[in-house]
Amino acid sequence: MGTRERVRTQWLKIVALRFAMEKRCSKVCVTGGAGYLGSFLVKKLLEGGHIVHATLRNLEDQSKVGLLRSFPNADTRLELFEADLYKPEEFEKAIEGCEFVFHVATPWYHSEGYVYNNRVEATVAATKSIAVSCMKSGTVRRLIYTASVVAASPLKDDGTGYKGFMDETCWTPLDISIAYSNDFVKGYTESKTLAEKEILSTNNDNDGELEVVTLPCGLVGGDTYLSYTPLSVSVILSQITDSANEYQSLKFLEELLGKVPLVHIEDVCEAHIFCMNERSITGRFLCASSYVSSAEIANHYHKNYPEFHLKQEYLDETKRDIDWRGTKLTERGFTYKYDTKKILDDCITCARKMGDLQP
Repeated sequence: MGTRERVRTQWLKIVALRFAMEKRCSKVCVTGGAGYLGSFLVKKLLEGGHIVHATLRNLEDQSKVGLLRSFPNADTRLELFEADLYKPEEFEKAIEGCEFVFHVATPWYHSEGYVYNNRVEATVAATKSIAVSCMKSGTVRRLIYTASVVAASPLKDDGTGYKGFMDETCWTPLDISIAYSNDFVKGYTESKTLAEKEILSTNNDNDGELEVVTLPCGLVGGDTYLSYTPLSVSVILSQITDSANEYQSLKFLEELLGKVPLVHIEDVCEAHIFCMNERSITGRFLCASSYVSSAEIANHYHKNYPEFHLKQEYLDETKRDIDWRGTKLTERGFTYKYDTKKILDDCITCARKMGDLQP
């Protein structure tokens, strides 16, 4: 190897090392830091050596504050901020000085007494405001938004059936009726769809100063650091618990999306961190490792957990030939570590730990 080649090789090593150090030592913001995904992500980021700004609606909530403070490295690397999506200007302080922002928080219920008429208005306005705060900061390089697969339905716009595939080009038509719908899931679907479109438009409006990534995540399962079983885990287990509300949500997802995209909490967090660590990345990336019917979920439980007695209606299959093509994330090099079996089994373990499953 000649002198020039040796110098170039050494220089490339220095650049790679510097980039690796930058990734380890970034200052990041996580909105909704005490939720199911938020708390998992905060813990992983702290373990990775990052300085984390996490937002909560109420810093007087000792159960949530105590959870986050209990994580390794929290005493030196975690700073908590009070911020409410109904007062989006409150997020500016948490975002200030950060290089990456993970916008995880979303309002589940509408809070009266604000300028917003409903949850949809509040969600979209907060998302837009957080993007503006990122651009104003002068330090944020990338905004990573935790979107939902409810915004990526393969239903045809005229409501006559499904496309033959589900991928990142699919957007949920908001003006057609969906079986098993109710006000809660309808509002959630509309808010997540419009908010994702709003935040992606930032890529066209900021002259490349801010990169925006959205991760429409499937139904998330696995363990939790919370003191209760997360809602998404309860939905995945609804056929075992025979819970009418959660089962309605599961069937709504199936009707909206053709099948049910599933993803493990560990993979969701790693996907967010992967998008942070890429040198440059923008756009929409579906995040799910499985695409299965509700009957496939039920039959897994029926076969592997005979102590639970499932209704026959849960086991009857409705065949739909829709291909999962949401592969942009894996094409970038991301690898899912958890399959369908592991997701479902870990949901069982989680609920048993919480005392929510009795044979």
